[in-house]
Amino acid sequence: MDNLDYGIIGNCRSAALISKTGSLDWCCLPEFDSSSVFAKLLDSEIGGSFEVLVDDSYTIKQRYKKHTAVLITHFSDGKNAFEVRDFMPRYRKEGGGYNAPPEVVRFFKHIGGRPKFKILYNPKLEYAHGVTETHVKKNFVVSLTHGERFDTFFMYTSFNKNAVVEGREIELSQDGYFLLGYNEKIIQPSVRKIYTELERTKVYWLNWSSKTPNYKKYNSQISRSAVTLKLLSYDKTGAVLAAATTSLPETVGEVRNWDYRFCWIRDASMVIKVIGELGHKNVARRYLQFIVDLIPDKDEKLQIMYGINKEKKLTEKTLDHLNGYHGSKPVRIGNAAYRQKQNDIYGILMDVIYEQLAKYSNDIENGEELWGITKGIVWIVSNHWREADKGIWEFRTEDRHFTFSKVLCWVAIDRAIKVARVFRKTRKLEKWTALEQKIKKDIHDHAWNPSVNAFTQSYGSDYLDASVLLMESYGFIHARDPKFISTVKAVEKELSNEGLLYRYKNEDDFGLPSSSFTICTFWFINSLFKIGEEKKAKVLFDQLLSYSNHLGLFSEDIDFKSKRLLGNFPQAYSHLALIECAINFSKKESEEAILESIRE
Repeated sequence: MDNLDYGIIGNCRSAALISKTGSLDWCCLPEFDSSSVFAKLLDSEIGGSFEVLVDDSYTIKQRYKKHTAVLITHFSDGKNAFEVRDFMPRYRKEGGGYNAPPEVVRFFKHIGGRPKFKILYNPKLEYAHGVTETHVKKNFVVSLTHGERFDTFFMYTSFNKNAVVEGREIELSQDGYFLLGYNEKIIQPSVRKIYTELERTKVYWLNWSSKTPNYKKYNSQISRSAVTLKLLSYDKTGAVLAAATTSLPETVGEVRNWDYRFCWIRDASMVIKVIGELGHKNVARRYLQFIVDLIPDKDEKLQIMYGINKEKKLTEKTLDHLNGYHGSKPVRIGNAAYRQKQNDIYGILMDVIYEQLAKYSNDIENGEELWGITKGIVWIVSNHWREADKGIWEFRTEDRHFTFSKVLCWVAIDRAIKVARVFRKTRKLEKWTALEQKIKKDIHDHAWNPSVNAFTQSYGSDYLDASVLLMESYGFIHARDPKFISTVKAVEKELSNEGLLYRYKNEDDFGLPSSSFTICTFWFINSLFKIGEEKKAKVLFDQLLSYSNHLGLFSEDIDFKSKRLLGNFPQAYSHLALIECAINFSKKESEEAILESIRE
């Protein structure tokens, strides 16, 4: 498989990826960051998968049930047909809370005729470390491993268990199911019970999606991206993951392979801002509680990222026994970047805190804690904003005075002033306003490079960087300011390659970047839109949307030449930026329609 032609299913506890031919190639249970049960994605030989095999006469098509996370793979040879409806159960319990067991359900829906298929059932527990043994029992099939850790995995099915495990041909004459679970079931499943689970899960997602507003343009893309972002949220703590995978390379055969199954303060806060704008306030509320829980001490510095269960230590290891995605080694679990200092996270977090307070000031449960965090962040920023850091792109070598980090330090103080006004706390305003002005002047004095006619990547640098395009989004500079317009033009000239953007073009720890970072292209499109080049922006937006996979999903990167999706998948960054762009275009069209109707 040359592209990331996968659909994601999940239940806000874990997730799974299923290929366009119905192969379950990635799943970690019981939670997102647990070890894998199926990891063919990272090693086609030993990773493990659950495949539905049909002969060449069958055509296979795949789609989502609209506005849900139920994935439907349709198999038909013209006369015989069936569907596999994949989902992870999630629905409201009668006593409150949600039922979200660590399970994948594959419901086989008989459509017509007598379709035939085989199953390749090959779980490989604990990232395929050691040997996984699979045994057929009376009520279920159990797989276990005795490697470094003991682990078990259960499969329940309405089909003949021996035929399934042995890969014998199965003829489908009525609906059937597979339930793949981390735990042994107390009550034996049945086709009827599984169908009820499917319907309840479908209703959950339809209810959730109904809260997303309808937009005149790009409504289906906004809805799919919103569901994808929800699938990357972890209900238990409020954390939001950067992506559902680890070690999918930014460029095939290279070593830029990272574990993204963690909560980056930056990525998560950007997601929450967008999801909050769409009206999903529970996701935002839970995330703010996640932050409150992480900062027990008023002077404690934030890490740039945490484990989804609030872990502070994310030791990075390599799994040398796995060959990697298309041979791209190493496969990493954990992420050493948690130790880095990145000063931008304070501004990004303050921006979210202010947005939520502005929207729901009468409905914020933890206002006192948020005011405490606000004062703590101002104290940290006032003491450290002059220091160099690793920046948004997490350079692992020298620290620099990155423009984006400085701008977000300004954002931290600007939003703190606004939060103080919401809470009617005016005592510190004069001092904070002086600091805000000081940081702003410093940026204009040192980040603007007159010879390049642009704000550059870092102080004193000639290099351009896509992240400086966010200056306008965060309110540091007006879209029609000549400095911003010339920055957008300079970025286009230097970093755009047939409408796709490099993050930057200077060498980093691993040489020159060789793929486009998807979010940067969305930022660029947004910037063109804001400076008045709306037609050009829309052409580029439609072009970029055409590079998604068959289900409208994006990973982290796109190959410049082949337009193949690369990097971890699906990527929260890409989908939040897609939503921002789409909303801008949709609002513009609505405004134009209103003006047109007034003229008539």
